[in-house]
Amino acid sequence: MWIVEYPSIPGCVSQGQTKEEALLNIKDAIAACLQVRAERGFPLTVETHQVDVVA
Repeated sequence: MWIVEYPSIPGCVSQGQTKEEALLNIKDAIAACLQVRAERGFPLTVETHQVDVVA
């Protein structure tokens, strides 16, 4: 099972049995999340930053 999230849209997550399926599914999730956020007047995306931590 693969789980994929799109960090620029809070709560936008999908999954699939394979990596390829999960990546295809996230495209549908992104479209749905953008539609809901637009309908509710939320910003479509938020700014994110990635931080690499070396342990």
